[in-house]
Amino acid sequence: MPDRTAVRPAEPFADVKLRVAAAVDAARGEILDLSHRIHANPEPAFEERQASAWVAEGLQAHGFEVQYPAGSLDTAIRAVRRGGRAGDGPRIGILAEYDALPGLGHGCGHNTMAASGFGAAIALASIADDLPGEIVFFGTPAEERGSGKQIMIDDGLFAGIDAALLYHPCDRTHVESHPLASEDVEVVFHGLQAHASSDPWKGKNALDAMVLLFTSVGLWRQQLRPEVRVHGIIQEGGTAANIIPDRTAAWFMLRSDDTAYYEGMKAEFTTMARAAASATGTTVEVTYSGGAMTMRNNPVLVELFRANMAAYGLEDMGDDPNAGSTDMANVSWVCPAIHPDLAICEQGIPGHSIAFRDAAATPMADETTLMAATLVAQTAIDLFLDPAFVEAAWAAFRAD
Repeated sequence: MPDRTAVRPAEPFADVKLRVAAAVDAARGEILDLSHRIHANPEPAFEERQASAWVAEGLQAHGFEVQYPAGSLDTAIRAVRRGGRAGDGPRIGILAEYDALPGLGHGCGHNTMAASGFGAAIALASIADDLPGEIVFFGTPAEERGSGKQIMIDDGLFAGIDAALLYHPCDRTHVESHPLASEDVEVVFHGLQAHASSDPWKGKNALDAMVLLFTSVGLWRQQLRPEVRVHGIIQEGGTAANIIPDRTAAWFMLRSDDTAYYEGMKAEFTTMARAAASATGTTVEVTYSGGAMTMRNNPVLVELFRANMAAYGLEDMGDDPNAGSTDMANVSWVCPAIHPDLAICEQGIPGHSIAFRDAAATPMADETTLMAATLVAQTAIDLFLDPAFVEAAWAAFRAD
């Protein structure tokens, strides 16, 4: 990564952008210490107690008015630093994630997202007296499961926000992201216990029902469009080999780039689960939760971020062919938003892997974390200091 303090940032407001770059550099130790602590202490969705507390304490120390917990989530944060310049100004949201993957840790690199969002926020706070409006930081739990941002939206925490900015780590660098709409599905089959050897005919096998559902899904994939995904794991499959299982549970995810097509998938999946129950004499509960939407990349924000990135010699590598899902997309339906990716590792290392987890605590990831903080803060500067950018972003949002 280039030296952020030695490079002339993109116009407009290059002098102010140089100040926030210097502020990020001055807080380098604090930002990276936060990243490494979160990485070393992974917490899954809705349980990010240490991470959220560390972030909230840091923001308070930098002059933010911190609401923690915020809304209905114990690990959500909403923190505000008001600008000191006279007159109205925009409310610019700086977002952070900090949940980890069960059994894997930070295999999605959310430690770098928490630290970069924190870094961008405190860099902006260092020049808040020269800004109009409000810097609004959002610590958002449960991106990996449960769509914490949607809960925060429902709680009214994003009301009045004029733009939302969040970086994501990747093995490539690109500004636009195109995640798939996604939903978590909990499937529970209920049967009847019996001795698996002496009188199995008296039982109703809930595991047979689950195996039948997985088989049905495997065959179903042949008729699904190539851009959609269905995947799942069995979380509970019985208690002993000599007991007919009376309960099994699985966690599936359904994903699609098209909302109408997804609704058809959802109906078919439910039908398959019920058919598996009918075939095995069991009953089934199918519960959908945690919906993530498709992303609306705001073209005005995209171009601002791309220009700020280009000043440091970072090339936009174009659309990522490997699409996951994110509840940041839900925010993009509430206000203008972007979710750019910056590389923290060599190209080809897959996300949600041990290799990516390990990469998220390397010197390369550290430099990307600081660069992300700088670029998010500089894009916020564009919006704070030129009302025309905010107006254009909203015009594009409404026209889409």
